[in-house]
Amino acid sequence: MHPSRAIRGNRSQLLAGRRVVLGVTGSIAAIESPRIARELIRHGADVHAVMSPDALGIVTAEALRFATGHAPILQLSGDVEHVSLLGPGEGQADILLIAPATANTLSKIAHGIDDTPVTSCASVALGGGVPILVAPAMHAHMGQNPALRENLARLRTWGVGIVGPTLTEGEEKVASPEEVAAAVLHRLARGPLAARHVLVIGGPSREPIDAVRSVSNESSGATAVALATQAFFRGAEVSLWAGRLQVPVPSYLPVRQWSGVGDLLKLVRAQTRELASSDLVLVPAALSDYTLAPQPGKISSRTQPELQLTLVRAPKVLPEIRRRAPRPSILVGFKLEAGQSADELAAAARHLLQESDLDFVVANDRAVVGTGATAVIVQSRQGTRHWLTGPKSDVAGKLLDDLAGQLALLGPRHDASPPTADRGRHQRRPRSGRRGRSRRTERAPPAPRR
Repeated sequence: MHPSRAIRGNRSQLLAGRRVVLGVTGSIAAIESPRIARELIRHGADVHAVMSPDALGIVTAEALRFATGHAPILQLSGDVEHVSLLGPGEGQADILLIAPATANTLSKIAHGIDDTPVTSCASVALGGGVPILVAPAMHAHMGQNPALRENLARLRTWGVGIVGPTLTEGEEKVASPEEVAAAVLHRLARGPLAARHVLVIGGPSREPIDAVRSVSNESSGATAVALATQAFFRGAEVSLWAGRLQVPVPSYLPVRQWSGVGDLLKLVRAQTRELASSDLVLVPAALSDYTLAPQPGKISSRTQPELQLTLVRAPKVLPEIRRRAPRPSILVGFKLEAGQSADELAAAARHLLQESDLDFVVANDRAVVGTGATAVIVQSRQGTRHWLTGPKSDVAGKLLDDLAGQLALLGPRHDASPPTADRGRHQRRPRSGRRGRSRRTERAPPAPRR
């Protein structure tokens, strides 16, 4: 068995049955192309490489053959490989991904020049409506060349998606294999979460004691990042409102920062429009139940060897979110308990459902926190419940697939403005575009589902 088959689908099956044509051009970043191919294969894709002559001076054809399990196309022949892969009929690829894409290749595509196998593939894809993503890589000054910027703008108007690049050490470096794969997943997503807006509110809150100290809940924010990432993979337009996360956030996720419960409430009240337009709102945030009045400056431990804090109950955030995200928005709360049985956990979930007028509650026990894997019970407003177990990313995907089924029953929404209209500032790097319309997925715990 070829090694590429051994890794196929070991991250997800979201690209199973999808064919990706990977164009490789003559940038030094071509050394990343085999890794990009392998990352796509890990999500189930069938990858076929097409190389420009200059790319062969950077990475060998055998490296791409090993990475993909297919001999790369090095020149066009009487077999009209560019038409066979990207033209109409059986076997047509789902997407053309050019990674890396040099300034030279991008400019040729923008002006209809076909003089390499890669540019010929682009011509066929553009003419036939096959989606195209490009991942530029070049020196930063080349990226600022007005001619190139004009050419990229032209490609965008044709529906070509631009992935990255990342500006590092004076170079516009090709996006990472994970970022490129995420862009492909997002572009090719089909299912109930595509064309939906998903808002994830996560991370721990911090209630300040003074200017340098705070009290907080135990949480890394990993669940929130996993949910936002998996929703993006499934084609959703994702917003992440983040507390003090202890895990990295992928560059393709737009982020708004908040700190304490009061800070989050201000954000909720200020972003009513985004909440009202959200199809799905998930709140795995570890919110403090208590807060306090912070003292100015830094409390001196020399003059105050003992410190007494008076904690008061913090306002509840979920009911405020519900008021600003009325149905048909689906609102999902999360509940963390400690040392409780399955029945007690389910009872706590039902109580939170009623108290905050939620549609679902995801509850888990403190015992599984920080282990890498998790086991959660999903309680619905209708009274049904089921367990999800496995690594956090897998559980996040399963949960979104379950919720996507509920969204499918609701049908499309036509009553809300696009969420981007009210987003304001957030931490975000350039990400892929899309063709056409803009898009706004009782017993003991069972074994993980496959």
